[in-house]
Amino acid sequence: MDTLISNVTAVTMNPRMEAIFGAYIGIENGKIVSIERKPPAEAPKAIVDGTGMVAIPGLINCHTHLATAALRCFTDDLGNTEALQALLQKEAKMDSRSAKAAASLAIAECLRFGVTSVSDLYYYPNATAEAVAESGIKANLALSSYCFIDENEDFDFETDEQCRELVKVTEKWNGFDGGRIKIDAGIYGEYISNYRLWEGLVGYAAEQNLGMQLHLAETQSEVDSCLERTGMNPGELLNCHNVFSRPTTAAGCTYLTGDERKLLGKKGVCAVATPVSAYKNGQSSTPILESVKAGMNVALGTGGAIECGNLDMFEVMRFAAMSARKESGNPAALPSPAALMMATVSGAQAQRRAKECGMLQVGMDADIALIDFSAPHLIPCHNVLNGLVWSAKGGDVAMTMVRGRILYENGRFPTIDMKKVVEELTEYAIPRLFEETK
Repeated sequence: MDTLISNVTAVTMNPRMEAIFGAYIGIENGKIVSIERKPPAEAPKAIVDGTGMVAIPGLINCHTHLATAALRCFTDDLGNTEALQALLQKEAKMDSRSAKAAASLAIAECLRFGVTSVSDLYYYPNATAEAVAESGIKANLALSSYCFIDENEDFDFETDEQCRELVKVTEKWNGFDGGRIKIDAGIYGEYISNYRLWEGLVGYAAEQNLGMQLHLAETQSEVDSCLERTGMNPGELLNCHNVFSRPTTAAGCTYLTGDERKLLGKKGVCAVATPVSAYKNGQSSTPILESVKAGMNVALGTGGAIECGNLDMFEVMRFAAMSARKESGNPAALPSPAALMMATVSGAQAQRRAKECGMLQVGMDADIALIDFSAPHLIPCHNVLNGLVWSAKGGDVAMTMVRGRILYENGRFPTIDMKKVVEELTEYAIPRLFEETK
């Protein structure tokens, strides 16, 4: 046995929602090989003392834009239009080197907060993949494609610059390190693209067995514009062009109609709620209860650091639960186990990783976060699941491992040179992004 986590409270998230107190979690070759209430007979090579700790499946951030960490707090307190203009100006100055440095910073933040897998929808996927590969985290990466051609212009998947980049990234990174990196096809949103791009991406995704990532029905104005242009709602329009024929994670799904929600539920679309980002931007969030009732899988995400300030998935779980309770007027709506499930089991399903992670279970990857429950705000603990959702914070994470490999522990990042990352940001990326245009 390679590693033994001893005397820990194990929140398994298995179908029985077991919490095992005083558990011993055995890890070998990156897999969980035992979860017992007594020490194994075999002496492990290494022991992690779990006394006072709670072990949970690593959290899964199903929607983020890692490289925007370089722009954290830049657009705070601006209106949506002003913020978008400012963001576009800075994004125009970004390059692969800047994106990699910012993505590395964001990955460190994710690991610090107990996240073991992310879904990223942004630009510079090759640079982001390099940062992911070096760090050891899992990721589903999608190029945020857009298309401004009108109905009379031609579109050729094989010559389109973004599509060519997707092909290159897929060939290089899809399936990397036994599937630790997966490549998805990506669409920024219905409102800045059209069916030619969608159909090209869907065809390629089917050929390469890729999933899809996109934003969907995040604002009422987006829906109104689509209705005016096409006579259909965004979900209906995308469905007509077979976008949902691929496993799809859709951030937002806020303003879907009831019929759209049922349609997407039948298609197996995962709605990703980003309540912290939505509320920070003065917008409504995903109606979680409606989406679940319609048969949709609902996972959670942060959005980018520029949108929500930080990538703390504990905060997202809390906001999601509050959102559902506000939506229903029921203080018992979306109980703690359900919120934690959306950040683990549902996320794994959305990423097509349900057989490898999302639970603490024998045979699954050892993707584990240890939370230190000795902090004053976590005492007393009458219910560990309630404590995780309503009291715990990302800063309470003591250790994060992926496939049995420790990637964060008590302020240290064994796989990330934080000094180098910060130097890259401060000496190259930030000056480049904020240099005065002559």
